Amino acid sequence: MFKRILSKYLLLWLVLVCALAFYWEQLFGADVFNPFFIKDKDLRGDVMSGMIAVTMLAVGSLLPYEEVKAVAKRWYTTLEGTAIQYISMPLLAYCVASALRLEGAAFAGVMLAGCVPGAMASNVLTLTARGNVSYSVGLTTSATLLSPIVVPITLYLFLGRQSSLPVADIMLNLLETVVAPTVIGFVLSRKFLFWEKVSQRFAEIVANIVIIWIISSVVAANADKVSQLTPRMIGAMIALNLLGYCAGYFGGKAIGLDSGMRRALTIEVGMQNAGLGTALAMKFFQNQPEAALFCASYTFGCMFTGIILAQLFRLSSYRREVAESAAASAAADEK
Repeated sequence: MFKRILSKYLLLWLVLVCALAFYWEQLFGADVFNPFFIKDKDLRGDVMSGMIAVTMLAVGSLLPYEEVKAVAKRWYTTLEGTAIQYISMPLLAYCVASALRLEGAAFAGVMLAGCVPGAMASNVLTLTARGNVSYSVGLTTSATLLSPIVVPITLYLFLGRQSSLPVADIMLNLLETVVAPTVIGFVLSRKFLFWEKVSQRFAEIVANIVIIWIISSVVAANADKVSQLTPRMIGAMIALNLLGYCAGYFGGKAIGLDSGMRRALTIEVGMQNAGLGTALAMKFFQNQPEAALFCASYTFGCMFTGIILAQLFRLSSYRREVAESAAASAAADEK
């Protein structure tokens, strides 16, 4: 019951919890323990990384063996989709940030959002959109496994000259917090029936709660800086998200994907894992808090647009099914 309510109204819970984190001190005072705010910056980054690892452990535990096996058979299609994502999104992020003349922390935030792999929520929204869920899982898995190599390199290419970016540290952090937990979760579910049963009941709940906590924690940590989210940053957020959907859709058409797989790629590319970008920003861009603020805001924004897009895809499928049914009935009547 709770799982269904949490997933169905995820956007509402996100808004409510972020609002609570933002107004916590005004409502309860600065002396009351704030579960969303960690004062120590170093500890804050470590906690964020730990929470991402918990989320990826949950996601890995939920990966169906049959879907993983099916995706493995069409590995080339998965790699094509991953290539579209990792090529288009960093380039789009750079073009958007440059066109809007963003600099410093704002530029870093846009690039972080553009360079990270796809969001975990894309798999759920692909199901809502009546897309190919196994392909969506394959894209998320592929991008996640490649992230320790691709993300540091792309960040260095676009940000290396602006800051002393610790490429090796980012690579190790992604291995520890993204790849390893995903693989461990998948193996545990295959080896232990108890773990698989517990994961089926609680893993999605844990993943959603952790993502909400990460975003709200950034809101709490930057409550006094929300006013610094300028119209140009908001414009960059919207442009990157919508252009990402376009890149996924037309990229899927270019490589000949069917409708279901194209929907999966569209949602996957547009919905970047800015929660991971937030954690990276909190850990490696501590002197540029606006970077984390942008990533957290992007997560909120792409979830909002992703839900709308998934519903539009679903409505399109429904209308097509009704039309096909009516056509079949008409043909039967003629006979």
